[in-house]
Amino acid sequence: MLLQRLTEQAGRLEGLPPEFYRYRQIDWVLLITTGGAAPSLADRRPPPKSRGEAVVEPVPYVQRSGTRVPPFLLVDTAEFVLGRPRGEADEQGPKAKDTAEAARRRQEYLALLRRWADEASDEPSAGLVLEVLTRGLAKDEIPPEVDARHTVGIVVDGRWLHERASVRELWARVVRERKGAGGAEQELCLVCGEPGDLLSTIPEPIKKGSIPSTGGSNEAQLVSVNSPAQGRGGAIKLVNTPVCDRCGGRAMAALNNMLASHSHRRSLSDGVLLWWTREPVDEPLIELIDDNDPDPDAVAHLIDTLHETPDPAAADRVDPNDFYALTLGLNNARTVVREWLDVPLHTVKANLGAWFEDHGVHDGWRGTTRYLPLWHLTLATGRHNGTQYVKGTAPHGIERELLHSALRRTPPPARLLSHLLQRIRADHRIDAPRTALLRLALNRSHDRTDRPMPRLDPDSTDPAYLCGRAFAVLEAIQEAALPDIKATIGDKYFGTAMTAPAAVLANLRHGANAHLKRLRRDKKGAYLALNVRLAQAFGAFTDDLPTHLSPREQARFVIGYEQQRAADFAARAAAKAAKAAAATPDEQLA
Repeated sequence: MLLQRLTEQAGRLEGLPPEFYRYRQIDWVLLITTGGAAPSLADRRPPPKSRGEAVVEPVPYVQRSGTRVPPFLLVDTAEFVLGRPRGEADEQGPKAKDTAEAARRRQEYLALLRRWADEASDEPSAGLVLEVLTRGLAKDEIPPEVDARHTVGIVVDGRWLHERASVRELWARVVRERKGAGGAEQELCLVCGEPGDLLSTIPEPIKKGSIPSTGGSNEAQLVSVNSPAQGRGGAIKLVNTPVCDRCGGRAMAALNNMLASHSHRRSLSDGVLLWWTREPVDEPLIELIDDNDPDPDAVAHLIDTLHETPDPAAADRVDPNDFYALTLGLNNARTVVREWLDVPLHTVKANLGAWFEDHGVHDGWRGTTRYLPLWHLTLATGRHNGTQYVKGTAPHGIERELLHSALRRTPPPARLLSHLLQRIRADHRIDAPRTALLRLALNRSHDRTDRPMPRLDPDSTDPAYLCGRAFAVLEAIQEAALPDIKATIGDKYFGTAMTAPAAVLANLRHGANAHLKRLRRDKKGAYLALNVRLAQAFGAFTDDLPTHLSPREQARFVIGYEQQRAADFAARAAAKAAKAAAATPDEQLA
């Protein structure tokens, strides 16, 4: 199914290279003219830190491995084209084994070039290039900075040779000869369902560096069976995955194209997510969950989709489009397909709508619901040093698991809740991203009654939630009475209060009387507002304060605390706005 979808996508993508070609940087260009001028090498390497100026061309390419690697047609490294030896040279020059290997590679390169010249009899450039390279360039014609690994392209009279139709046709045959399964008859392809020349291995690998990895990065194969222990029934290579040369080449071309495209990929800490749709769509999808300030209309549309999800038959009539997502990791030279998603587009929209609805938090200052980008939520699972979140401290794989939760509308990983509560106790840090994660964990639990609202719920009688609200009010009273205090009750007692609130809240309630007395004397307005708020918070309890809270109750405590603070912020912002509106013009200028 995956290879079928990639092959279909190849027909929709623009800018794909020709069959068995790949975009590569060309470092040196061998300039040849039919007028008799001496050939020369032109340096096309980009300046340092100016990769955008590099010469990048679609050129013949196929994966090659082993000690006696074969050449590419026309465009290859200086070792193949010019016979430049690899390795470190000593006082006597390059080592004998490096010189011998460079000579072998150059002869095989010339043999392939000779085959092109013999078959393309109507291509005068072929014989000319063969003659020039057979004769070879003099040592003083090859700049000393040419490295054996540098890529060399060939231009005749201002035209790239690898663009010629005869080159493309011959190179396609060469690749089929090298990568074919060797069958005399065409067999059925698993991807297209048509008879074709089957491959023994996939011709094109995934480009090096395309998949983020914590270890080393190499070119990787999407399908790789190298030993009998890996294959079904002891079969190796592509025996159990019959793929014709056309489908294999197109699928990998589409995959590499999307891996290089910002509109189809999202990097993860240990892999990459690719996504596309069967028919193009203009509206943002995955981009929204990473947007720092997502478009409210786009989010509202997704949430509406969530609540107006039709039955499957109606969905097919309304929106027949499909959504595909592929999550890849890397294990040395093999690609790890971690997840494959193939669902109707309408389903993904509903899932994304649920993602925003389940984690949104109220912003008291702006009076809006705030939606956090996925990268920020991931960062918030790590350690906070008092100034910012420390990169690299989030649990391994948590970003990928949260992305899975967003796309499939599943609960976040079970470890998230306990880990986040531990981090809150250790860091004394509660903010919008962590509150959003707690809401997400509770909203997607199996207990469907445990769904905290995105903003303060004044009617809630949940003891844990009320304890969090009460603690926030007590902290606000202290901060109003002692604005210059260095260590608040939140700094000292929050970790204990969120696990065993009864004793802590009772003591803090008694201690708040002194603060209220000071406020009544110095700040009568603040005293009246906070005294009423404190009475409401403790008056909402219908039973004794809980002596111990479970992890889920601790999460509700934190949410109640943060939502009470957000409501207080909103009240202060409203009071400030009302005061400004009532002020005279002279007072406003002052």
